[in-house]
Amino acid sequence: MAATIEAKPGAGSALDEVRHWMDGRTWEGPVERWGAIMNPATGEPQARVAFAGPDVVDAAVAAAAKGAALWREASLATRTRVLFAFRQLVEKHKPELAALLTREHGKVAADALGEVNRGLEVVEFACGVPQLLKGEFSENVSTDVDSYSIRQPLGVVAGITPFNFPAMVPMWMYPIAIACGNAFVLKPSEKDPSAANFSARLLADAGLPPGVFGVVHGDKAAVDAILGHPGIAAVSFVGSTPIARYVYETATRNGKRVQALGGAKNHMVVLPDADLELAADSAVSAAYGSAGERCMAISVLVTVGDVADRLLPKIRERIRRLKVAPGDEPGAEMGPLVTKDHHARVVSYVERGEREGARLLEDGRKVRVPGHEGGFFLGPCLFDEVKPEMSIYTDEIFGPVLSVVRTGGYDEAISLVNANRYANGVAIFTNDGGAARRFQNEVQVGMVGVNVPIPVPMAYYSFGGWKSSLFGDSHVHGREGIHFYTRGKVVTSRWPDPHHRGVNLGFPQMK
Repeated sequence: MAATIEAKPGAGSALDEVRHWMDGRTWEGPVERWGAIMNPATGEPQARVAFAGPDVVDAAVAAAAKGAALWREASLATRTRVLFAFRQLVEKHKPELAALLTREHGKVAADALGEVNRGLEVVEFACGVPQLLKGEFSENVSTDVDSYSIRQPLGVVAGITPFNFPAMVPMWMYPIAIACGNAFVLKPSEKDPSAANFSARLLADAGLPPGVFGVVHGDKAAVDAILGHPGIAAVSFVGSTPIARYVYETATRNGKRVQALGGAKNHMVVLPDADLELAADSAVSAAYGSAGERCMAISVLVTVGDVADRLLPKIRERIRRLKVAPGDEPGAEMGPLVTKDHHARVVSYVERGEREGARLLEDGRKVRVPGHEGGFFLGPCLFDEVKPEMSIYTDEIFGPVLSVVRTGGYDEAISLVNANRYANGVAIFTNDGGAARRFQNEVQVGMVGVNVPIPVPMAYYSFGGWKSSLFGDSHVHGREGIHFYTRGKVVTSRWPDPHHRGVNLGFPQMK
């Protein structure tokens, strides 16, 4: 949870303010509580963000309900034009948006730009909504009777999104929801909220009517108000498994449709025949990119046979060449963790791993960044000889910690993966096509990479895991996103003619 700042006269006057967005503009109402937005590279507060209570959420939903009533009647051509204009504006302003991500999250500039580009892919997918919303038609299902299906918007829907991808994950949700004719209320992470407001302004500039997209900031009070609000028909969520379960159970109990994506413990299985240069590059990139703060990061390296002895020296060589620095510094490859509390949590897992008997080959706690001693930096950590009962294996750490588990053969490796309670993403590295095909068939995980360490699907396929990595039956974006934000309706029609057959109290039958 973000640190809170009391809303006293003059409090935080030297800090920039991030306020709620509703009805097409910044909300200027009174604020009872503020949260601190930290600079991860320095450890100092750089801005403050308004925290919403139930009254602010009520106002945002009321504005969204008005917007939804008009927007659902907008033609598909109108919706598409707005989305195309939004896409052009995001493309134009990518550097500014990426800079916001670096400043508030800490990720390096290249990673931030990559995040925006991946979000844009979903915007582009949503621009094809006229094709995606097409129904079916059957003529003359009975004499002079036609039947057809249509999909219609839900009304007001909401998204609750995490700190690690403050631009991309919301873009997995709201472009599709809006394209389908809904109004969308976004509750971004309070740790790095500015990307949400930046996107809101671009949507308004693209011609989106007031009320169709709103942003409320805050902590659990805002989340609970969204989950219980009778005016919200559906909730999309990405975050940790305990919170995903809470969101799913609370929102469904209140009659809402829910897609809640939870945590991960992604494995990368390396077979003896794999290209070890590729495997080493991939393991380092996928484990330590964005300081490991990715739900698709590789956190467990599963080596088969003698692979560990041949692969680990290559990985360690690459780790020692990584540049850990503030995200806006030229050449930086890995930035700080997002908050002081999260930094302390990840460090505690490193300490626990040592106590439990794992062998710490690379200790990121030793990393020092001159001039940024107060920043939340932790270098790459690499453990060998990790056992499945250790906490560094069982728990989602969400930091730059890679655990190596040694196995004797393929069967042991896949059994290890399938026994894990998380099932978000997995990768196998091999030059054996038969082994890869068998693996993709047998592994019990939602997203699979073959010689691809982070198998995030393209926008026209859906993103989501299995087991404790997903609550609900719908993944995000792709066709599943279209179906999540709409509901089906079937129409059976007959136009009157002078030869109708009179009253018939029997059950309707097609003839």
